Amino acid sequence: MREDRAHEEMLSDSMKLAAPGTMLHDGLENILRARTGALIVIGDTEEMLPLVNGGFRIDAEMHPAALYELAKMDGAIVLSSDARRILFANTQLTPDPMIPSFETGTRHRTAERVARQTHQLVISISQRRNVITMYKGNTKFVLRDVSVILAKANQALSTLEKYKSVFEQALTNLSALEFEDLATLFDVTTVIQRGQLVSRIATEIERYVLQLGSEGRLVKMQLEELMVDIEDEGLRVARDYFEREDSTPEEMWEQFSDWGSDDLLNLSMISKALGYAGQRNDLDQAVTPKGYRILTKIPRLPMPVVENLVRSFGSLPDILNASIQELDEVEGIGEVRARAIKEGLRRLREQVLLDRHL
Repeated sequence: MREDRAHEEMLSDSMKLAAPGTMLHDGLENILRARTGALIVIGDTEEMLPLVNGGFRIDAEMHPAALYELAKMDGAIVLSSDARRILFANTQLTPDPMIPSFETGTRHRTAERVARQTHQLVISISQRRNVITMYKGNTKFVLRDVSVILAKANQALSTLEKYKSVFEQALTNLSALEFEDLATLFDVTTVIQRGQLVSRIATEIERYVLQLGSEGRLVKMQLEELMVDIEDEGLRVARDYFEREDSTPEEMWEQFSDWGSDDLLNLSMISKALGYAGQRNDLDQAVTPKGYRILTKIPRLPMPVVENLVRSFGSLPDILNASIQELDEVEGIGEVRARAIKEGLRRLREQVLLDRHL
């Protein structure tokens, strides 16, 4: 799974090179509109250059118009790894013919084999289908029109807004239960599940922003605004109830991204990942938060102080019941901060209970 994430990051870097607003994207668009077709390799590594045969050595600055003119020739074009220079034009690429390929056209078959053999970004533009296809390693990606990506991004933003509302409602309910010491494993796993769903939609929108390049500024602004208050809330909930010793809450949260949709909908599996028995009947089990999430909501309370509080008292109920003198004894907390903590917790409790009934 880590390899999959690393490969996805590699593909993301490749998409940045061809995103709207870049010279490479402008050149690809010119070729696409002219319906001339093209085979473009981005990379001048030791694995790539031996596959280049014949053609012309250009070694000139990359410009959209130059790329378009050179694409009129039948051979492949080789760019530098940063796509800023045109190295070769009208060349023949000779990848290993034993590398399997499921493509039918000669240009696409060559592109797929070169990408698999060299792990460089290879772009194939179909002359007949008018489609831009990107290959990187074993991954194939079709570069969609900006209007299509923008429509999908806006749809995803609308979905994120709805999921965020449900997630915030679940967080408010959990907070109220935590202040009353009535939280159950069902409440906790439900919040984590919804937090992961929100995170997945946000990740998908980030991919759209990457593909949109300079056209994705507004989408990025909307995404940041939607996620500003809830981005780390799911992880904080997980940290409050994490009971395993062989892992960390951060590692567990990262592992959730590898789960399938069916696994994520299974609350018992989430319960087991937290370190509980993982049986369906156990979801009614009463659980007590450590207090990280609630304490981080108190203004001007540094994280080291939050950790000292949790380490000293062990749970949120004990922190709530602690006197000002007991809070004062914790490292990093004086009498003034102790009073601020008591007042902050009181206000949070009142606000949460009020929000719960709205």
